[in-house]
Amino acid sequence: MNKNEVVPLERRRWLMFAILLVGAFLPPLDFFIVNVALPSIQASLGTSSSAEQLIISSYAALYAVTLITGGRLGDLYGRVRMFFLGLVGFAVASLLCGLASTPWALVAGRALQGITAAVMAPQALASVQTIFPESEKSLALSLYGAVFGLAAVVGQALGGVLISLNLMDMGWRAIFLVNLPIALLVIVFGIPVIKETRAQQTIKLDLGGTALSMAMIGALIVPLIEGRETGWPWWALLSLAAAPLLAWLFWRYETRLHMAGGVPLFNPAALRAPGIGRALVVALTFYAIGVFFLLLSIYLQSALHMSALDAGLVFLPFGAGFLLGPLSIRQFARVFGAYVNPVGMTLEVVGFLLMAWLITVTPTAAPPAPLLLAVILFLIGYGQGLALPTLMRMITGRVAPAFSGMIAGITSSTLQISTSLSVAIIGGVFYTLLGTQSDAATITRAFTASILCIAASLALGAGLSLTVVRQPTVPREASAISPT
Repeated sequence: MNKNEVVPLERRRWLMFAILLVGAFLPPLDFFIVNVALPSIQASLGTSSSAEQLIISSYAALYAVTLITGGRLGDLYGRVRMFFLGLVGFAVASLLCGLASTPWALVAGRALQGITAAVMAPQALASVQTIFPESEKSLALSLYGAVFGLAAVVGQALGGVLISLNLMDMGWRAIFLVNLPIALLVIVFGIPVIKETRAQQTIKLDLGGTALSMAMIGALIVPLIEGRETGWPWWALLSLAAAPLLAWLFWRYETRLHMAGGVPLFNPAALRAPGIGRALVVALTFYAIGVFFLLLSIYLQSALHMSALDAGLVFLPFGAGFLLGPLSIRQFARVFGAYVNPVGMTLEVVGFLLMAWLITVTPTAAPPAPLLLAVILFLIGYGQGLALPTLMRMITGRVAPAFSGMIAGITSSTLQISTSLSVAIIGGVFYTLLGTQSDAATITRAFTASILCIAASLALGAGLSLTVVRQPTVPREASAISPT
């Protein structure tokens, strides 16, 4: 490992990291906050159902497609530079969303939000490998994981609060415009504080690899997001069929570029790091929980007839667990050592099995015991809070610092793909079992089956994780994971 690739120990590193965490906080915040605002947007702009789907999916798809490129841009041109460029772009996109007067103007703004968020988001995770000593990386990644829990909780609550307050008669527009003062404060206070980090090479972005990676991920993500809602049209099936071919072409192109002495967007040599391939498969199973929030909301509101506010409050124990989980990693590590990730995922599995049992023994259309449901949701959130930061370290800790941005982008993109697979496959199970029925009994059966599917996916991930943590974490010289 080239020592010049690691930033000397910086006394302001925690302040730097706190500022960079804004880039990890805003993308999930804007995902959750828009879900809450969709009814108000529909009433204001008269959006069709297809436009509503695009308001969500345009952001999610372009975010996923651009993440690997965003991470690699940080490696090549400076992680702090890319963070601030992404932040400014995200603020501009938020302004466009807030001023949108038509549904399609809002969709365009959301698409730009997705791209700029993908440039901004990977830089915090990549910087963990370069600004912190080994003794502090675990705490940094724990805080990184806690940010996702905070974003989920704040997003659900803040959207409802801003819309109900209707500040200056802005209505739903406030959920986008609130990003502007946040971005301004980060720019004013962050630029003098944050020190630049990057790979120590004079190289250019791999444009061919960038184009192929975007085509490959787009061919997979877009039909997974849009396919079920549109009845799986021919273009969605053709796109899914093309994804493996594009993946092969991307791999061949990157391998040849590396062998020719170039610097690819995704260096195939990085996959020689011990256990990293299986760690990425664990990431692919990790967000099986992604569809859970939608399905639980349907169960609570359609089967149990709860109000939107009451249904939203049900999620709070999950958020509390997700916030506390990352902060408990050190204590768990003293007992379980390197096995905190499979322990966390196992807690999630236990939580989902308990929830399936609770719903099964509860009379149809009757709410489950509130205290027991809250404990189960807390357990699921706590398990995920333990597992997410340790998963991040399991992956990012296996490559050289020069690859930090690349592997951060790949990890984040894999998690996005995991979410899309969850919605497409487990959501497909739910809606297939639901059919044309909307009675409480059918919704409950479909929801219970979906919970068991989530538990099975997480159990698979936990099992794979057990095999990964037995592999050494520090990259080996023999693994040829240096940048060139």
